[in-house]
Amino acid sequence: MIAIIDYNAGNVYNVLKACQRIGVDAKLTADPAEIKTADAVLFPGVGAFKDAMDTLQDRGLVEVIKQTVNNGTPFLGICLGMQLLFDSSNEFGNANGLGLIPGEIIKIPDDDGKRIVPEAGWNQNEVAKLNSIFNGVNGQYTYFTHSYYAQCDPQYVVSSVDYGVSIPAIVQRDNIYGFQFHPEKSGPVGLKLLQTFFERAVRA
Repeated sequence: MIAIIDYNAGNVYNVLKACQRIGVDAKLTADPAEIKTADAVLFPGVGAFKDAMDTLQDRGLVEVIKQTVNNGTPFLGICLGMQLLFDSSNEFGNANGLGLIPGEIIKIPDDDGKRIVPEAGWNQNEVAKLNSIFNGVNGQYTYFTHSYYAQCDPQYVVSSVDYGVSIPAIVQRDNIYGFQFHPEKSGPVGLKLLQTFFERAVRA
């Protein structure tokens, strides 16, 4: 069973529908036992970093997520879910994240009004790690909606997009993966990326 963590953070139903479209048995859940015993975990999110972390803490899910990752379960954060994987964010003040990938979430600079923030729309992926399971996304467009992005060591960046600054689009550390874009809104490319995660990360 694939667990989609349900913590009142936005786009979980769209992610569930995307899983169903590619024939994956997925379930929305906040049950610690189901999350810890799942074959893989999807961790979507839309909203503010600190609010999401507060909700995870209130529901006792922070340690559940860390235990699940430490057990080697393939884990995929999506949009805000990806950002929460990092150490901290400066959105609305400083807030600690899950600390599963070293790095900080910072605001996209508007370059004195010359750059539109948030980034909202399609952008082209450039793959930095050709040995990644997601190397097929090179040159492909995926759909983004975000005002903050991950600043981290290049060793964790699988692909990036150019928005005046280089924005990590896919990150990975061991069994932990993150998509800054919305695969469920990225058409056939997004569905293919989810399918690749299930076929190669989950069954590895």
